[in-house]
Amino acid sequence: MSKKVIGIDIGGTNVKIGVLNMMGDILTKWEIKTNKKDQGNHIVNDIWSSVQKNLTPFELEHDILGVGIGVPGFIDQNQGKILAAVNIGWKEYELKKVFEAKTPLPVVVENDANTAALGEYWRDKTNKEDLIMITLGTGVGSGIITNGKVLHGSRGLAGEIGHFVVNPNGYLCNCGRRGCLDTIASATGVVREAMQIVHEVPTSNLAKFYLEHGKLTAKDVFDLAKIGDEHCQKIIDQLNEYLGFALANLATIINPGKILIGGGLSKAGPTFLKQIEVAFYQHAHPWVSDKTELGLAQLGNDAGIIGAAYLIKKTLKNDYSHSF
Repeated sequence: MSKKVIGIDIGGTNVKIGVLNMMGDILTKWEIKTNKKDQGNHIVNDIWSSVQKNLTPFELEHDILGVGIGVPGFIDQNQGKILAAVNIGWKEYELKKVFEAKTPLPVVVENDANTAALGEYWRDKTNKEDLIMITLGTGVGSGIITNGKVLHGSRGLAGEIGHFVVNPNGYLCNCGRRGCLDTIASATGVVREAMQIVHEVPTSNLAKFYLEHGKLTAKDVFDLAKIGDEHCQKIIDQLNEYLGFALANLATIINPGKILIGGGLSKAGPTFLKQIEVAFYQHAHPWVSDKTELGLAQLGNDAGIIGAAYLIKKTLKNDYSHSF
């Protein structure tokens, strides 16, 4: 039988699990709910029970080479320890040790933005060795790959572009500082800006929409902008400006061959990307920007499990000289 790896992407709402071959093709995948009760102490049990339900003991013993796991939060990658994963309830949680108590298979743990970046990198056909992956979702995440390897930094916190301060007088971030990119370029930030318009301009289209539907999402803001709403377009213009500014500065340091935009907001499509490009090229040094390609991420929700699988593949290859 051909060898396989398991990729797991743990999110605040769902856990995505996939079985992949050594070329990065997903053979089967499924999801379970993230059980955050008791500070997330049931999550590992739930995951492994689900794996055992979907794979036979023979497959687990003879076909599967290892398990890669992506987790949202701050991680000591060397120990596989979760320093803090607020959305799950983990703090100083020994995920690698807990998981290895369930199985003799090798287990590797990584930040979820890094696994998403690895997934895009693995499946990218342009063979760019230096790549930045930005995810615009509830928050702003990023993974940086240099010379084909994830950039971790001394404490594993490298690449946290969501906490790049772009407006020192801006909104208070959950990290305790003001004006982080996370407060502006995330879905949460877009909705916050929109709700401010709702309260300040009760005659606006946003206020009328909110009154009619009882809620607002980032997608609603983008949809209203498409049909000409000036308030919504102003919110998106601000997002593009600050994001382009942050990416230009990051690119000056990393000098990537490619920057990919993913996450829920990236579904706004090529027009959204074009607007980010305008701000990026305005702020970036031309020696950097003329060799940097901006694009939309291609793997969608599968990026995390593909990257987690790649993580275990590379670890096994480096540590044990497996032939793939």
